[in-house]
Amino acid sequence: MTDFLNLRQTAQAVLLGTAAMAMATAASADGHGIDLTGETVEFVIPFSESGGSARWANFYAPLLSEALPGNPVVVVRYRPGAGSTAGANWFQEQGTDDGTLIFGTSGSTQFPYLLGDPRVRYEYNDWQVVLASGTGGVAYLPPDLAGMMDGLDATGLQGTDFIWGSQGATRLDLVANLAWEMLGMNVEPVFGIEGRGDGRLMFERGEANIDYQTSSAYLRSVTPMVEGGLVVPMMSWGALDGAGNIVRDPTFPDMPSFKEVCEATPACATEGAQWDAWKAFFIAGFPAQKMVFLPGSASADVVATYAQAFDDVIARPDFDELAAATLGVYPQMTRDAGQAAFKLGTQVPQEARDYVVNWLQESYGVTLE
Repeated sequence: MTDFLNLRQTAQAVLLGTAAMAMATAASADGHGIDLTGETVEFVIPFSESGGSARWANFYAPLLSEALPGNPVVVVRYRPGAGSTAGANWFQEQGTDDGTLIFGTSGSTQFPYLLGDPRVRYEYNDWQVVLASGTGGVAYLPPDLAGMMDGLDATGLQGTDFIWGSQGATRLDLVANLAWEMLGMNVEPVFGIEGRGDGRLMFERGEANIDYQTSSAYLRSVTPMVEGGLVVPMMSWGALDGAGNIVRDPTFPDMPSFKEVCEATPACATEGAQWDAWKAFFIAGFPAQKMVFLPGSASADVVATYAQAFDDVIARPDFDELAAATLGVYPQMTRDAGQAAFKLGTQVPQEARDYVVNWLQESYGVTLE
């Protein structure tokens, strides 16, 4: 536990200084190591094209094309299946070493790895991280159900039967499932959707009456529904401050965090084993929620080329404005910052993992050991 806390504190310090670090690194780097003139780079994500990962990848693809030497075409490809495990298993077997293949993961790829899901045949430590992107998440309700809350107190929702679309019990969605259980809510997941965007579509069709989206998808697809009076935000999952506390998400500063709703709801507690487990998986799933990898076979020159290209993208004078509108206000990390975020996203304390493994068995009949 001490090692994890030290890692978390180190990574939090890195997150706070990411923008300055990225600009300084870009200014001092030695240039590009390869030429991709005339090439096509496949940016593969293991999800459908309707969710936040697709939004994130399509945001970066044209910027990366401009920044890479030779200005290759960067094409986003989708390989959904098994909540992203199928695509990650596929990437594990790839030996492309010339820089024409990159792979984007999310917390839904990290969590099965952290939990020892038997379907996982990939090893994060075999891959080479070149970008880590923080993000957040927002839970939302239909207006009639949102009106059952008493301010931040969610007790009024405890008598309602909720249904929502989930990628799977061991995916990033476990942060939401555990949070709703902590609030005393009866939320029944329909497992098996291929991306969070498919969960949103279930909500829009009236097949679900609660949902959450990561920030990029929420900004694009849910905010218009909020403005049209069709949706009311319930809470964000929050963000981490420099001391490791859960605070309001900087992209949604007027929205309460889950911690605030928990504190206002008598059934919920922000201390003890359950809270510690939720917080540990929130940290693993959101501050380093999406990452870009090269295969382990890629050369040092290829890795250096991509690190420099992402540095150049982040250093663009218009990047903060573009990112805020599309991704939200979160760190975008490369090099040492990216490595620290990678460790944050692929490690959790053993006691938190044990709690979640037992909870998954008791709540959903999911056996991992």
